[in-house]
Amino acid sequence: MAPVVDYSLYLVTDSTAAILGQRDLGYVVSEAILGGVTLVQYRDKTIDSGAAIEVAKKLLSICNEHGVPLLINDRIDVALAIDCAGVHIGQDDMDVVTARKLLGPNKIIGVTASSVEEADKAVRGGADYLGIGTIFATPTKANTKSILGVHGLRDILAHLSEQSETHHHIPTVCIGGINASNLQRVLYQSFTPSKPLDGLAIVSAIVAAPDVRESSRQLRRLIRTPPPWALLPIPTEHSEWSKTASTQALLDSIPLAIRTVTEKKPISHNMTNFVVQNFAANVALSTGASPIMSTNGHEAPDLAALAGGLVINMGTATPTSLENWILAVTAYNAAGAPVILDPVGCGATAPRRATLRDLLAAGYYDVIKGNESEILTVARVSGVAGIEAIQQHGVDSGASGLDLDGKAEVVRRLAGRERNVVVMTGVVDVVSDGVRTYAVSGGHEYLGMITGSGCSLGTVLAAFLAGNRGTGDKLAAAVAGIALFGVAAKRAGGREEVRGPGTFVPAFLDELFLARKDIVAGDEVWKKMVDIQAKVPS
Repeated sequence: MAPVVDYSLYLVTDSTAAILGQRDLGYVVSEAILGGVTLVQYRDKTIDSGAAIEVAKKLLSICNEHGVPLLINDRIDVALAIDCAGVHIGQDDMDVVTARKLLGPNKIIGVTASSVEEADKAVRGGADYLGIGTIFATPTKANTKSILGVHGLRDILAHLSEQSETHHHIPTVCIGGINASNLQRVLYQSFTPSKPLDGLAIVSAIVAAPDVRESSRQLRRLIRTPPPWALLPIPTEHSEWSKTASTQALLDSIPLAIRTVTEKKPISHNMTNFVVQNFAANVALSTGASPIMSTNGHEAPDLAALAGGLVINMGTATPTSLENWILAVTAYNAAGAPVILDPVGCGATAPRRATLRDLLAAGYYDVIKGNESEILTVARVSGVAGIEAIQQHGVDSGASGLDLDGKAEVVRRLAGRERNVVVMTGVVDVVSDGVRTYAVSGGHEYLGMITGSGCSLGTVLAAFLAGNRGTGDKLAAAVAGIALFGVAAKRAGGREEVRGPGTFVPAFLDELFLARKDIVAGDEVWKKMVDIQAKVPS
């Protein structure tokens, strides 16, 4: 039987000049272990057997000194020659059954898997662990078959959890482009309660690091701590949080959420349509937030440090916009500040769908907000099984293809997959965190007749999530923002001077200001303008 191994921080070496540089590989491995690496794989595809054995002997001595197992990539002859802990083999290397015959029952054999089929085959063949990848594009492997992404990783983990006991219990690590900027997101979004990842295989982020020991120490620290945006865990079906989150409790929490935004005046950083920037800024001000309308991603690190929220609105989807959006979401994720993705028109064209894929791969979004067609497109791109996006015409919502229960199922499943909050806007807004799902009714028909109403709701959500970060309940913060938006619209639409969409806009801005003042002051008339219904999965 192979020994028990800590796979949590798994170093895969690279001896190329582009990665290792002029440093000694033994020194790098030693420093990495001192920084917290728990398992080492020696990988060199070009070196001959004699030289590989000499290097491997040196590495084995270092690993043995620190009690860390050493594996050899592909080269079973080298592993046998030095009697190390085992090997890792790829899909184009020797099959696992033959490798086991050569190595015996007490050596570790890891196998690369890029699909559920490859994972099944490796488990049935007797692999001791799976190396799942490639997760992100990386220059260290020129023959990458495909990029799995976090969603593909989660699909494989979920599949393993549903198979035999052997499948369920086999250790798993992932590899491919993992570094300090994305490590926590990979762990967070790939999380499957019954089959979590056992470790992360790192190459360049350690081997190429200027300070190998410190880089390893930082990576280990990140593995052990929750990501900064996860103030509280997403609730599970059996958690006390989900049991006590009644619609009445949610309704009662709205005034405090509004008061908090009023008092804190959080920044709402909008990377949005030029068409709606002015309106969105005025909505933010009327809501009590402080708007910044900057599309320059290089400003994002400084802005993220101000504890505000970010809105990425896909209305103006250009390659330059995408570059800036990725810079911004990376900065806000690093700061733990909330990010709202508004995938405007994401299903209308192939370039927009490609942009959406890039955005989903680039960062974590606390809230994804869109109309029915947009959310269906996000669900399909995210890989939610059984959901087909309807063709979108422009950026408007168009005719609905789902009933309310269908919408609730889509947002629940998408939120569960992304481990965030999803808002599907419409005549009735549907919001979910993957466990709790609510239908929120309110608003006015004129909202659908003016430019930028949906975009400006994203602005409000950013302010409410930023202002209420201390509670950790993103869904409650989102519902509070939706409720205020709807109450203001209903009050504005009922004004005597409002005759249509043109007179509605200034009245709506007035009522955002006045309604929040009234609600904070204790006026409860607003509760008659909002209806919140829990949607229980069928």
